[in-house]
Amino acid sequence: MSELTRREALAAGAATIAAGLGPGSTALDGQTVPGEKAVMKGRLKQSVSRWCYQKIPMPEFCKAVAGMGVPAVDLLPEADWAVVRDFGLICSMGNAGGGSIADGLNVRANHDRIVKNFEQNIPKAAAQKVPNVITFFGNRRGMSDSEAIANCIEGLNRVKKVAEESGVTICVELLNSKVDHKDYHGDHTAFGVEIVKAVASPRVKLLYDIYHMQIMEGDIIRTIRDNKEYLAHFHTGGVPGRHELDDTQELNWRTVCAAIADMGFQGYLAHEFVPTRDPLTSLREAVVLCDV
Repeated sequence: MSELTRREALAAGAATIAAGLGPGSTALDGQTVPGEKAVMKGRLKQSVSRWCYQKIPMPEFCKAVAGMGVPAVDLLPEADWAVVRDFGLICSMGNAGGGSIADGLNVRANHDRIVKNFEQNIPKAAAQKVPNVITFFGNRRGMSDSEAIANCIEGLNRVKKVAEESGVTICVELLNSKVDHKDYHGDHTAFGVEIVKAVASPRVKLLYDIYHMQIMEGDIIRTIRDNKEYLAHFHTGGVPGRHELDDTQELNWRTVCAAIADMGFQGYLAHEFVPTRDPLTSLREAVVLCDV
């Protein structure tokens, strides 16, 4: 090594030490060093919903996600389950034909289609190491809660066997009916928990979307703790607006995530916010924030 090169290396090292930064470390403000992994502690397995980043080509997106140390991508169709595996990632929540937000399990006429899709696609999910598939409660359209609960239990009882045999968890999503999904039936935790308790399967749980439930109920940490055995997956999103998890939002995301990690939660927390700034920078900031 030439003397000039040696001096340059020593100067660079001194600058790094002075800044308190090294490979994979964080700055004093909690932000990761650009180009380094964002996940350092990893007590909580994080993921990211693909639909929020549709403008980024899939290969570029997967490389960025993997580079941050995030192990998974959320809400992918079957065609993409194998694609993310090429980048060392998995699909943490798959779309496997579980109906739509409006047309879900609360209507018996939807059951045959959902059952057929799940019986066909859940074994495929298992083969691609996809741990969860999504489904929905459906819109009310004037239906009573008691009728909806009975119908949802009936439908989930028809599909729980294939989920149990495949080792894949069916997650029914809780959504808000106040802002984003008018008339959605599964808009409160108690509604979903009553159904999941009655189905009584280790492979039928709730997708607890923190953004949606903050809008409908609040009291996030207490609700999660009280119902932890019925929750298999989490989504994030800043309230209000469903944007970055920054200081414009009303939730303390680090505290919420620490509470989830402290419970020993083994599933995934997937980011599902719509970036308003540079999308990958916003994602990195959220990953760092939730790496508790």
